[in-house]
Amino acid sequence: MLLLTTVFWGLSFPLIKSLMMLNQALLPGAGSWFVTAQALAPRFVLASLLMLALRGRGIGRPTPGEFKQGLGIGLFATGGMLFQTDGLMHTSASTSAFITQFYAILIPVWLALRERRNPGAAIWTGCALVVAGVAILGHFDWRTLSFGRGEWETLLSSVFFTGQILWIQKKEFSGCRADSTTLVMFATQAAAFLALTAAAAPDARSIVSPWASPAWDGLSLTLAVVCTIGAFWLMNKWQPRIPATQAGLIYCIEPVIASGLALFLPAFFSRLASIDYPNERASWTLLVGGGLILIANVLVQVAQDPRAADEAVQ
Repeated sequence: MLLLTTVFWGLSFPLIKSLMMLNQALLPGAGSWFVTAQALAPRFVLASLLMLALRGRGIGRPTPGEFKQGLGIGLFATGGMLFQTDGLMHTSASTSAFITQFYAILIPVWLALRERRNPGAAIWTGCALVVAGVAILGHFDWRTLSFGRGEWETLLSSVFFTGQILWIQKKEFSGCRADSTTLVMFATQAAAFLALTAAAAPDARSIVSPWASPAWDGLSLTLAVVCTIGAFWLMNKWQPRIPATQAGLIYCIEPVIASGLALFLPAFFSRLASIDYPNERASWTLLVGGGLILIANVLVQVAQDPRAADEAVQ
């Protein structure tokens, strides 16, 4: 089930980038944060409404524990989605997918720091490989010692996603129902992104005008149903059944899937939405940089004791 989650997530990278490019075409002159919010707010509003419809009347309201878990996941996910999506405007879908995986390194590092112990050679080696991979993917400028905006925002999003994964794994939420938790999560994100949309909108017409585009509606609905309800419901239901480190290892497959889909889906989305989003190519920077990050994540996850790590999270 978590492997299927990574397929849905992988699809989201070229899909969101296409939606962002369509937003720029439909909303010329709009600011970056408004374009980002316009891609995210409909996604989670639609997901919340669909989840309400799917729940039916017999399930009842979320318990206090489910509300707490969903609110925490929603707040972490809001930060992660915001910076990841805005970063996609300034980097490729494949690069974003690989850099996002920085959380696979952050999880064991955080657990080691919390227990006040040396994380070990495997962790430090993995960190070095990730730094090298990110530098290659982000075309790090050694003269100015700087990345581009997209790479920095994606790294920041990974910190929020680390918190999201660890929050899901907390023992106190072991009895929570995935559908109730996911609904609260989506509602939290919908409220946050609606507020950002209202604050960043140049005028009221900019908020409603994209809905007149059939391509925009189709991309938003696919993002809401497949990449949001499908992915996060599966994640919230099945991740607690295995240790966090094992989940992190499975999630390492996500950028490979995203990169593969980005080789042919952009041209399809371009025809659908009348945008200019060419298919990505398997460049040496993607293969080497992404490969280093993938090797680092696998090394770190395999080196961990899943049971000990799971107990540390709980």
